[in-house]
Amino acid sequence: MPDFPELRLRRLRKNSAIRSLVRETTVDSGDFVFPLFIVEGKGVKKDIETMPGIYHFSADKLGKEIDELVRLKIPAVLLFGVVNVKDEFGSGGYHPGGVVQQAIRAIKKAAPGMLVITDICLCEYTSHGHCGVIENGDVDNDKTLPLLAKMALSHAEAGADMLAPSDMMDGRVKAIRQALDGNGFNSMPILAYAAKYASAFYGPFREAARSAPQFGNRKSYQMDPPNVREALREIGQDIKEGADIVMVKPALAYLDVIRRVRETFNHPLAAYNVSGEYAMVKAAAARGWVDEKRIVPEILTSIKRAGADIIITYHAKEAAGWLAEQV
Repeated sequence: MPDFPELRLRRLRKNSAIRSLVRETTVDSGDFVFPLFIVEGKGVKKDIETMPGIYHFSADKLGKEIDELVRLKIPAVLLFGVVNVKDEFGSGGYHPGGVVQQAIRAIKKAAPGMLVITDICLCEYTSHGHCGVIENGDVDNDKTLPLLAKMALSHAEAGADMLAPSDMMDGRVKAIRQALDGNGFNSMPILAYAAKYASAFYGPFREAARSAPQFGNRKSYQMDPPNVREALREIGQDIKEGADIVMVKPALAYLDVIRRVRETFNHPLAAYNVSGEYAMVKAAAARGWVDEKRIVPEILTSIKRAGADIIITYHAKEAAGWLAEQV
C-alpha cells in the first residue's frame, strides 16, 4: 500500500460532489418516525415548554401536522396519549374512544398512507405513573400483561399500522402477539422497545406525557445503563416472542449498544433519539453555543452509522430539510 505523498486521502474530500459519491452512511427523511403527543379536547395545539417546537395536539388539530409530514416525506408517526383522568389500572389506554384511538382514526382519514405506530404502555394513563399494575409497592409483571394486550388490541381495532410496547415487562411481546393473532390481527407488526434503559434522558418526555412516577423509579423494570450483554438477552427474547422490529432507547449515550445489536441480530433495528437529547441541542442552539443545522444531521448520521435502520426523533421535520442541504 502506498504512503504519502503517493497516498493522499484528501483527494476524496475536495468538493461536495466527490464527498457525496463516497459517503458511507446516508440519512434521509424516509428513515424517520416523528413522535406526536395527543391530548383530550378540541382545538388544542399547545407548546411543550421543555421541548421547543413540539406540541400537544388534540385529534382534530392533527390535519395540518400530518400534511406537513407527508410533504417532507416522513413516513411514520409514533403516538403517545396524554389524559386528564387517570386510574390505578390505566384504563384510558384501552378505552375504544381514547385519545390515541381518536388520533389513529383522524390520521388515517387525513393521510391513509401515513404509517401510524402507537406506544403500548400504561404509564401515561395510571394514577401512580408506573408502567403496570402495582402490588405491594412494585409493578406486578404478570398482572400487567393482560392490560397491555388489551391496549394493543384496542389500538389495532382503531386502525393502527404497528404497535410499539415500551413497558419492559417480561413476556409482553408474547402476550400481545397472542392477543393480536387470536383476534384476526396476525399481520400486525410489533416494534418492541427491547433494550430500554432507565435513563436520565427522559425528563422532558415525562413532562410532555405527564407520566412521571408518583413514587420510586423505574429501575426495577427498565434496564441498568451499564449493561450491554443484558440488552442482547432482552432483544433475543423479544425476537423469540414475535417482535418484528427491535429498538434501543436512548440513542446517543448507547451507540455502542446499537452497534452490538446490529452485529448480533438481523432484525430491523430502531433507535429512539429521546427528549433529553433533543432538548439539550435546542437549549444550546438557543444560546448560540452550537450550530443546530449542522449538529442535528451529525447526530442523526451517528445513529444510522452505528447500525440503526429507523430513527425515532423529534428533530425529524427540521432535519428533513437540513439533510437535503448537507454538502
